[in-house]
Amino acid sequence: MLITKTPKELLKSIKKKLTLIKAAGGLVENAKGEFLFIFRNKKWDLPKGKVEKGEKVKDTAVREVEEECGVKIEKREERLCKTYHIYELGGKVILKRTSWYKMFVKGSPKLIPQKEEGITTASWVAPLGIKVKMKNTYPLILDVLKAESLV
Repeated sequence: MLITKTPKELLKSIKKKLTLIKAAGGLVENAKGEFLFIFRNKKWDLPKGKVEKGEKVKDTAVREVEEECGVKIEKREERLCKTYHIYELGGKVILKRTSWYKMFVKGSPKLIPQKEEGITTASWVAPLGIKVKMKNTYPLILDVLKAESLV
């Protein structure tokens, strides 16, 4: 844990020493007020992925949700929040910055999990069912849910 009076300055200095990967994802709501969750790497997660060269972050968010879950996004709102997490890959320390967007689909479409991305399940979860998913998810997903006042 890092404690500082100037968090923006500290983050800026840390970011200079790391490899930054930009990603984007979505908190998707259907017409029944349910939210889209995916199960990947033995954890409940939200669909997201890396920004491709020349791609706008907000377009990445929609593309990744559609690819990972087989749905058509009807509406994307402004950014909900940003999350950061650090991991090691090939001897490098990676800082992944994910921009999250609230999205909507028409109706309650059938979900098709993208197996080649390691997604074994995609499901619609009612607000009351989110608490169960929170027991087996990543801390940054809780931040996204908090940004939408779901937890």
